[in-house]
Amino acid sequence: MAGRMALVGGDEFRSGCESMDSEILKATGKPRPRVLIIPTAAAESNPAKAAANGVGHFASLGADAEALMVLNSADANDSSLVSEIDDADLIYLTGGNPRHLLDTLRGSELLSRIEKALEGDAILAGSSAGAMVMGSWMRFREWSEALGLVSGVATLPHHDRADPAETAAELSRTAPSGITALGIDGMSGCLGSPGGWTALGSGAVTVYGKSDWQRYTAGETFSLS
Repeated sequence: MAGRMALVGGDEFRSGCESMDSEILKATGKPRPRVLIIPTAAAESNPAKAAANGVGHFASLGADAEALMVLNSADANDSSLVSEIDDADLIYLTGGNPRHLLDTLRGSELLSRIEKALEGDAILAGSSAGAMVMGSWMRFREWSEALGLVSGVATLPHHDRADPAETAAELSRTAPSGITALGIDGMSGCLGSPGGWTALGSGAVTVYGKSDWQRYTAGETFSLS
């Protein structure tokens, strides 16, 4: 894992997300962070609304927020468009269709610029589909390889709707070997760096081991090593 990243379990930009997202903004170290909302995952539904929700939400928290309307592979390889990444303090991938997001990002100039930004001071955040594609694997109808930005991790979003015992049993049967699954509740997340992770938000992050699980709530730290 290179750089700092935030994984969010969904229901982004809603009332109740303020404390979580304020912590993410604080981590940028900037008095007025520049935030880019990327609604690629919502391209097949209402990307303009997804972007506007994110821009309004982060602006209300004191950020300089804008939309980066990358909706398809052509956009993701448009240098004049994706160059906006270079000056961002927080890059935020919204929820939506994880398969479309993964296909759009993989091998793109946008992804290359995101990776370069992570080598600096930028933070990459993803909610639901956005978080799913950031791991090494994702489960969307079936298991498939993802971008590997957060190595060895698979994000299970909207985990407040799941039963941990059932999830643990399913993971033991189906998950790729060597994967740590993070079940993240809606309006909740975790902020990570190579040194460890901190849970954020009103819910919990459930970390699944080989045969058990551990829940972490806001302010609690954990390691994935």
